Amino acid sequence: MAPYDIAEPGPAYAAAGAGVGAHLDIAHHGDIKGAFGSIRRHDVAARDSWTKRLVTLLAILGPGLIVMVGDNDAGAFGTYAQAGQNYGTSLLWTLLLLVPVLYVNQEMVVRLGVVTGVGHARLIFQRFGKFWGAFSIVDLFLLNALTIVTEFIGVTLGLAYLGLPKVWGVIAAAVVTIAAASTGSFRRFERFMMVLIVGSLAIVPVAFMVHPPLGQVAHDLTIPGLPKGGRLSDVMLLIIAIVGTTIAPWQLFFQQSYVIDKRITPRFMAYEKADLAIGILVVVLGAVAMIAFSAAAFAHRPGFGHFTDAGAVAVGLEHQGGRLAGVLFAVGLIDASIIGAGAVSLSTAYAIGDVFKVNHSLHRKPSEATGFYLVYAGLIAVAATLVLIPGTPLGLLTNAVQTLAGVLLPSATVFLLLLCNDKAVLGPWRNGRWLNLFTGAVIAGLVMLSVILTASVLYPNLDGRAIIGVLAVGGAATIAGWLASSVGSRSAGEKIDRVGRETWRMPALGALPPPSLTLLEKAWMAVLRGYLVVAGGLVLLRIALLAMGHRG
Repeated sequence: MAPYDIAEPGPAYAAAGAGVGAHLDIAHHGDIKGAFGSIRRHDVAARDSWTKRLVTLLAILGPGLIVMVGDNDAGAFGTYAQAGQNYGTSLLWTLLLLVPVLYVNQEMVVRLGVVTGVGHARLIFQRFGKFWGAFSIVDLFLLNALTIVTEFIGVTLGLAYLGLPKVWGVIAAAVVTIAAASTGSFRRFERFMMVLIVGSLAIVPVAFMVHPPLGQVAHDLTIPGLPKGGRLSDVMLLIIAIVGTTIAPWQLFFQQSYVIDKRITPRFMAYEKADLAIGILVVVLGAVAMIAFSAAAFAHRPGFGHFTDAGAVAVGLEHQGGRLAGVLFAVGLIDASIIGAGAVSLSTAYAIGDVFKVNHSLHRKPSEATGFYLVYAGLIAVAATLVLIPGTPLGLLTNAVQTLAGVLLPSATVFLLLLCNDKAVLGPWRNGRWLNLFTGAVIAGLVMLSVILTASVLYPNLDGRAIIGVLAVGGAATIAGWLASSVGSRSAGEKIDRVGRETWRMPALGALPPPSLTLLEKAWMAVLRGYLVVAGGLVLLRIALLAMGHRG
């Protein structure tokens, strides 16, 4: 059987809610083999007790946890630690605001993956054409490659604090990350990631070692406010960094492809959503802990307000909470960097495999999916090598990641929203009106933050009044767009028939009717294209000029 000839499943399989689907790799069909259990392909048994539901959840558990904990990577360690060291706990509230955004975004990609069986990049190619398809895969590849470099920067910072050799430590981290995904066993890789996820919890006890004021933490977590005495421009850029490190484009591509590779069907959609919710809880817990203990470690000390890097934070934690606190932070940083490197590399390899129609599954051995594993291993090897080359502008690369992610994130969310309203793609699983309105407001907010970030890169001395002006204009535009969307949305006044959706799957890509965008959607796409060309081009130019200045 050819790699993409999907056999017609039997009646028991259809009854289980799997359908035929449009899977591009036959390895994506079969039993679910998770880190904590298995579910047979033809399993139609009722989950009518808490024990059976728990066993099922344990088998499904993985995609949501990995994508969320992978988001608390080296960049997140630096961003959250900077927020705590420079501004105390005053920005904790941003994390709670991001929870519904995280859930809505990732829930939509879960639906796309489970129902379609096709990765995010391939769907963009198929439904929006070659320009947007090529754009999505090129920007994903570039941004992910830079992100993986920052993960190995995190490894070096952790190694330096622990007094371990940088070269051998980075090589060991790269080899372990590559080897974990190259066994031909999906279950082994997921178990490896679960071990790392447990290890990531090492940072939580640090919060108790440095004794942050819990009352102040609870207050700042639930009541929004800005730091007293901080420059508005600096504070806004840090808030944007928190958004960018908490919601990243690679997450959309990763989770959609990973739930497909795990062979999750619509029958188990609710369990995957529970997995996602657990992952969000874990990532928010880690982020709150990092901001809280960084704030406590530097409060009323000379280092307050003068963040340098995560390595210096480990030293500050040692002074406040003892050597063990610094060690746990450094170990957690290395652990998180490896999770991030593995997840980000895998999201790229999945996308490349989808677009070029080559075998792309962790169920396959390297000899059966050579291109898939070469992309995965190549990205990690190149990133590790760059970090070890003397003179590489690591600080510039880190800034480039944050800036490009901020510019590109709104476009990723726009495609996600359009795909989740495509009747041919999601049928009875597509978005309802209120979800569309909420997501549209999120996109508008992301665009405003993206504009501010782009302007700050081009004009480093941007003042608070300019930022307030952008927010005011953006707020007015958001209200206008919200009202227009209320009238012009394709879901306005449409009642979606959800009957039979448990067994509904997207047909093969070639059988889909041509996509039809509303006039409003076409207008937004044209605006988006213009913005990305201008903002992305200017940011890349600025980065290139800085790089040439660095070499000079």
